[in-house]
Amino acid sequence: MNKAELVAALVQRAGLKKADAAGAVEALFGTNGIIAAELRRGARVQITGFGSFHPRTRGARMGRDPRTGTTIQIRAAVAPLFRAGAALKAALNRKR
Repeated sequence: MNKAELVAALVQRAGLKKADAAGAVEALFGTNGIIAAELRRGARVQITGFGSFHPRTRGARMGRDPRTGTTIQIRAAVAPLFRAGAALKAALNRKR
């Protein structure tokens, strides 16, 4: 499911106008959305019944350039981490 399909599903399920649904999706998941803003601050975003998002710091390390084979320095970075909640895991693993 991509962003457009998510907006369409939100329109269908919640009965919102398409513009309102698109605004809600962008407000939550956009690059300047609520989740990204909280992760940039270093905070955790926990959605009960779904899961939580955490900022994870990756340290600087040495790597190898695949084209030339030379050793390069890879800078430290912050990457988002998602951990599924118990309710989401249970919903995915239910017997059908």
